[in-house]
Amino acid sequence: MASKALHAAALAACLLLSLVGTATAGTASSHAIAMHGEPALADGFSAFPFVRQDAPKGGRMVYGVVGDFDNLNPVTVRGALTTARGIFADTEFGNLVIEPLMLRSPDEPFTLYGLIAESVETDAERSFVEFTLNPQAKFSDGRPVRVADVLFTVDMLKQQGVVRPQYTNWLSRVSRIDTVGERGIRFTFNEKADRELPLLLAGLPVLPEHGFARDGFGSTTLKPIIGSGPYTIASVQPGQRIVYKRNPDYWAADLPAKRGMDNYDEIVVEYFRDSNSQFEAFKKGLFYLYPDANPRHWRTAYNFPAVHDGSVVREVFETGRPAVLNAMFFNTRRQTFENPRVRQALSMLFDFEWANANLYYGAYERTSGFFDNTALSSLGRPASEGERAFLAHYPGRVDDAILAGEWRQPVTDGSGSDRRILREALSLLEAEGYRFDGGRLVDATGKRLTFEILVQTLEQQRAALGYQRTLARIGVDVGVRQADDAQYQLRKQSFDYDVLFSAFNGTLSPGAEQVGRWGSAARDAQGSFNYSGVADPAVDAAIDAIVQARTRQEYTDAVRAYDRILISGFYVVPLYYLTDQWLARWSFIHHPNRTPLTGYYLPSFWRESDGS
Repeated sequence: MASKALHAAALAACLLLSLVGTATAGTASSHAIAMHGEPALADGFSAFPFVRQDAPKGGRMVYGVVGDFDNLNPVTVRGALTTARGIFADTEFGNLVIEPLMLRSPDEPFTLYGLIAESVETDAERSFVEFTLNPQAKFSDGRPVRVADVLFTVDMLKQQGVVRPQYTNWLSRVSRIDTVGERGIRFTFNEKADRELPLLLAGLPVLPEHGFARDGFGSTTLKPIIGSGPYTIASVQPGQRIVYKRNPDYWAADLPAKRGMDNYDEIVVEYFRDSNSQFEAFKKGLFYLYPDANPRHWRTAYNFPAVHDGSVVREVFETGRPAVLNAMFFNTRRQTFENPRVRQALSMLFDFEWANANLYYGAYERTSGFFDNTALSSLGRPASEGERAFLAHYPGRVDDAILAGEWRQPVTDGSGSDRRILREALSLLEAEGYRFDGGRLVDATGKRLTFEILVQTLEQQRAALGYQRTLARIGVDVGVRQADDAQYQLRKQSFDYDVLFSAFNGTLSPGAEQVGRWGSAARDAQGSFNYSGVADPAVDAAIDAIVQARTRQEYTDAVRAYDRILISGFYVVPLYYLTDQWLARWSFIHHPNRTPLTGYYLPSFWRESDGS
């Protein structure tokens, strides 16, 4: 188990480096690019420091996931939530088939190292970015990766409504694209660009021009696709299983950013209908790793023979990763939730102390802001001069207590019906025109305050039902609806809910992805992550300040001001987070001794050569 001290030191080193200057000096090419400061690893590094460089190769890995799939194209809107896991940019499994120009390190806040692009060049203003392709790069069919393939990919990713919106958004900020010699490609930016754009473009996939048809590119497909990655698609059973086979001629196996990775001969991803059937399969050894984020389950479910005889091992990983934002998102597109004071009153009534003690064995920390467990959080910190200068453009937008760093979520007596909190919430609602009438909370027209919470899992349902009981005490009528995976995803994509139970992964380097979560441009974009329907000039300006920041202080000020604005909007009912990662594994699966900054990294795991 990695030590907290180790991660604290790693993070401190990254933050210290961020004070040095811009990611690249002048216009010299570099092996890597960082959002702030210099890359932690100098040119010529042998491997990422957290990997085992001589990790054994071979064997079969089986992953198990909940859900369904009907698509193998990982960049299209159609099938965006039902694309087979692992093909590209999978947050757990990596880039098995399609690769990006450069690979993001899980051991730094936001740094990418050479992969298909062996070098990157930009200027102090970040007005352009130029990539030089590695001459060794090739697709799994042996054909070389060419600049023409990058140009083809860019053409495909410009199609609004066809590909996922982040790609069209990024490329809309490019004014021209030029080829530079045989292996170079330069993107020159327009006035909409920001300082993060070179890194976002470095993360673009590279698709083979000969492997995709231009016509019908946006259609879902179950035809195995070609990429430059370490694996090829061997077989597909839609909705049930996808099998990846190692490419024995993988071109990047000995690159520094890939050394010690991709250690299995075969990777299988098995799909399950729900978490119960998934865990039962894990107990039987039908797949080999079970990430667990459920305190009740972690405490009570591992009483089976394979645990007792040591065949299944449970581990806790201490990391430097930020808190996940688990929340119930108010849909402000609905009239019920247009008023921020109504949202504030309702958000007060989730009794975290009761839920943590009665449902979660006291394992959770309370979520209060949007960057909890990071140095970027505004909680407990009075606004700096830089923050106040920015927020002065939006007078009254941030509550005084939040500006002073004094605000926290209310702490209840843990009864599920703390009368003090109930009175405070009711007082806020009465100030907005609601009144308590015959056991019902009604507005000035006599209409009852009522809404439905959409949940996906039994655990979410348990938390929502506890919230429902508390709200009923002040006459609010709340329904809780558990939808199957397909219905939940469809309703989430089309914003067809009153309140949505969902989550966002935390980040040590918030940037352009925040537009998709909270920006006005994403409010009405079907399939976006703007679950709350936020459209606020102050939010948009804060995101712009984040991505344009040039120094660490400017960046910190911008993120903390942004945090205060979001907290003051009361767009969500903040729930809880775990400070560690929990993982159960069959004992023949191993991992390096050191855990990277952002948590365990599955592409660096391996299997014993004699594993059964």
